[in-house]
Amino acid sequence: MALPVERRRGVRRSVNREFRSVDEFIAEYVTNLSRSGVFIKSDDPLPVGTRVNLKFTVIMEDLETIEGVGEVVRTVYPEDHDGEAGMGVVFIELSSVSRQLIEKILVRRG
Repeated sequence: MALPVERRRGVRRSVNREFRSVDEFIAEYVTNLSRSGVFIKSDDPLPVGTRVNLKFTVIMEDLETIEGVGEVVRTVYPEDHDGEAGMGVVFIELSSVSRQLIEKILVRRG
């Protein structure tokens, strides 16, 4: 029988970072961005179930900010994996402006 998964819904951590360009944002910090979530590089990923306040500021044509709430759904620790350590975060709440910005980034990256 599987053990219940602990969900820490009351605790929120902040992920807040500014970037000089959208290319830096994609290359240095976010290795996997999709419409549903993001993989964030980190040597000290947060536990699965942690809610995070997300705020990424990037320079495109103007200064733009992706802002919302996510939940950690996967962690990769440095000692467990030869590749990038970090955490998979699914978007729970994003403003329509943030969703449009993610769409622009995905089109630019593709």
